[in-house]
Amino acid sequence: MEELASKLVAWIREQVEGAGRRGVVFGLSGGVDSSVVAVLCKRAFPDSCLAAILPCYSLETDIEHALAVAQKFQIPVRYVILDEVLDALLEALPDGELDPGTKKIAQANLKPRLRMTALYYLANRLDYLVVGTGNRSEISVGYFTKYGDGGVDILPLGNLVKSQVRELAIHLGIPEEIIRKPPSAGLWEGQTDEGEMGITYEELDRYLITGRARAEIKRRVDDMMAGSAHKRAMPLIPPF
Repeated sequence: MEELASKLVAWIREQVEGAGRRGVVFGLSGGVDSSVVAVLCKRAFPDSCLAAILPCYSLETDIEHALAVAQKFQIPVRYVILDEVLDALLEALPDGELDPGTKKIAQANLKPRLRMTALYYLANRLDYLVVGTGNRSEISVGYFTKYGDGGVDILPLGNLVKSQVRELAIHLGIPEEIIRKPPSAGLWEGQTDEGEMGITYEELDRYLITGRARAEIKRRVDDMMAGSAHKRAMPLIPPF
């Protein structure tokens, strides 16, 4: 695990220096993925990394976990509350004449897109790159918001499935309560990754690594991969 951590730290440093930037900024949500990214970024740029804690009607527990990681690893933090920004945007956007069945997910996706906007503002002001926290499991099935948490410059965990991220988190000394809590994008109260996907990370990881799964799991994952292919590609342009 230390060899992997060292390689990822070197890779982060290489990408930032290759882009001619000074350091890195990332969202720190209180989850295991962002906690691992935080520690790797701190190792890569001890004096030029910034954690942005961006609550948008977020759970207090998640904020506390994010602050605990920042304190333990001595990571500088900017705390930007987005509650009123979300309220103002929803007030300005149309509602009544639109399909009410699409409202929940459309509003939920505004949260990561507002966070993306804040991260790029900080990155522009500091001449930093935005480091994403997505892992291979999430990316493969499109479990991220397009131009939200998917709107980043680099994804150091992009080749690691969720179980590998947890192993790395243990090695790096991420607090146990963060590693053990159910993964959640924090889009609404009670929301969990596995509940939304309809499969467990264990099932997904096994299929991604070995290609083996029960027929219903394979079908579910294949459908999610196909339906989210556009999220993993640049915008299409005509071939003429």
